[in-house]
Amino acid sequence: MEFWHFSEQSMHPAWEHIDGPTKVTVDNRHCDPKVAHELYNRYLDEWIVADKLGYNIFVNEHHASANCMSASCLLTLAILARQTERARLLCLGVPITNRTDPYRVAEELAMIDVISGGRLEIGLVKASPFELAMSNQNPAGIMDRYWEAHDFVVKALTNQGAPFSWEGEHYNYRNVNVWPRPYQQPMPPMWITASGASTGRRVAQLGYTLATFFNGAGTKPLFDAYKDEFLKTHGRPAPIDRFAYLAITCCGRNEKEVDTRYAKMKPYLDVQPRTPKAWSNPPGYETAELNAMALKKGNTGRINFGLPTNPTRQDMADGGIMFTGTPDQLYDQITSFSDRAGGIGHLLMLGQAGYLDHEETVDSMTLFAEEVMPRLREYAKRKNMELTAAAA
Repeated sequence: MEFWHFSEQSMHPAWEHIDGPTKVTVDNRHCDPKVAHELYNRYLDEWIVADKLGYNIFVNEHHASANCMSASCLLTLAILARQTERARLLCLGVPITNRTDPYRVAEELAMIDVISGGRLEIGLVKASPFELAMSNQNPAGIMDRYWEAHDFVVKALTNQGAPFSWEGEHYNYRNVNVWPRPYQQPMPPMWITASGASTGRRVAQLGYTLATFFNGAGTKPLFDAYKDEFLKTHGRPAPIDRFAYLAITCCGRNEKEVDTRYAKMKPYLDVQPRTPKAWSNPPGYETAELNAMALKKGNTGRINFGLPTNPTRQDMADGGIMFTGTPDQLYDQITSFSDRAGGIGHLLMLGQAGYLDHEETVDSMTLFAEEVMPRLREYAKRKNMELTAAAA
């Protein structure tokens, strides 16, 4: 099992002063540049600590949001490519449907891979629905744009020799010639996020790593769809390292410490749904499959964690939303959820959320690295052997 430290680089000091949505329409006077300066450097310091502790690094991006100040995950990774030594660097992701120039995206990806000495992992995403407000994109047809941009980026990164032209429905280039070429040949590993089985099957056909966020009970059917399609397409069982799951994760030495850290991190989940209603799920954004699933659950917005009212820490762990506890508790929570999901090879750890401060974040990361990581790696080896044997 691989472990990825993640932070949304939130502007949490502003949350209590914002009345209403924290995205799209939020007044940017709530963002003090001096505070943002301190926070950006704090979050970068935590990723550097993660590198030294044996974690990999995962960075995302959002726009016009007090929940995530990372306006460019590639800019962050460009910094970390130089300042870290061992960690794999995952951008999950680059919202290529909002970027009008996928050629530039391909160039920046290749440059980061070369600077880092071949440590980049690429994640291409369609972007959150609320960000369509900033990019002037039509929600309808978003996946057509996504897949064309994906195909272009792959060809641009893997092309060797003479330049090529691209005449597509959404993008047109006369002369495509990426300099430098990626350090990893033919290109860095690719990840794609999914919630529904139809996208999961397409990711399996491509052989990419499948990642899902806070998906809870929906994780197993998604992973099962991937496994079935992977076996059909590639003629072998999907290895456990093709499956990634994101949850808030925090470690403490005793119940008091865990409760304190849990209480500081949980407000992150309360702030997330604060999106203007018109941009929670604009028509054409989600597939019919996912909209039908949401309606069956009685959910009219995009975020629904499927938890009971006033959930306990155990409810959060069982639902795959927050793994918080002592080292022994975390091992039990994560392995239990992994067993129910069918096996997780990458744990994407939202290790800083809400009001958890720098010292607490680093202490939690260190405790987890020393006392939980080794045991989970052994568990994942056994799980992978079980999955391979069952598929045979």
